[in-house]
Amino acid sequence: MNYGLYLPNFGDESSPQAFADLAQEAESAGWDGFFLWDHLLYSKSQKVTLVDPWVALTAVAAKTTRIRFGTTVTPVCRYRPWQLARITASLDQFSGGRLILSVGIGDPPDADYAYFGDDPDPKVRAEKLDEGLDILNGLWSGKPFGYQGKHYHIEKVAFRPTPVQQPRIPVWVGGFWPNKPPFRRAARWDGVLPLRKSGGFFVGPEMLAEILDFIHQHRTSDAPFDAVIIGTRPGLGKKPGEAARALAKLEAAGATWWLQSLYLERNDFERARIAIREGVPS
Repeated sequence: MNYGLYLPNFGDESSPQAFADLAQEAESAGWDGFFLWDHLLYSKSQKVTLVDPWVALTAVAAKTTRIRFGTTVTPVCRYRPWQLARITASLDQFSGGRLILSVGIGDPPDADYAYFGDDPDPKVRAEKLDEGLDILNGLWSGKPFGYQGKHYHIEKVAFRPTPVQQPRIPVWVGGFWPNKPPFRRAARWDGVLPLRKSGGFFVGPEMLAEILDFIHQHRTSDAPFDAVIIGTRPGLGKKPGEAARALAKLEAAGATWWLQSLYLERNDFERARIAIREGVPS
């Protein structure tokens, strides 16, 4: 299993340089991934310091050599898909093929959508997400590609250079179980990032097994598929070895990534550094 960090793209000390420094420390401490949220405002109060995730991840790429990185999650429907295709392909080239793109319909619907005149309706956002993913995949190919959808229309064009990673930059799809549409969507792509709809967001081994069974019923590809679990440090404050046992159960259920949340450390990067320096859970 791979071990990554999961951080909001906001907080009192947030800046591209600060995130790049944290990622460099994470790489030195043996972590495999570094993932940022993708929000414009997030809070209705509009009093939080936010950083553009793509600028921050470019800084991360410049200060690291091995660690994978990406977004969790990017609301594709908030972007022009062709613009996002350029950004992601360029960053994948710059990093030597280390980018992972996590996607979803986005949240909150007011602060990240309605405030800027975008339609917050979840059905519309889901339609735009599916069309946007088709466009990303087509433009990443480097071949002439055109598209005529309900929301997007593209004359035939070719985007180059292509991403380093082939056949495409890995796409992980986020969603809240047991809401089924996001997981049918995930079956068409490269991974799933599931959260619980109620009772806390953490997905345990039994629920993960249920989710993956549903996905595999709808999956037509035999390509590798990631199952990405987000949570706080497992076994924290419990007996030695509890974290390893908890993660072993998730891995046995099909998890390929553990993303350790540093949400609580968003306003204190020194606390984040301490958590990072502790290394992967064991």
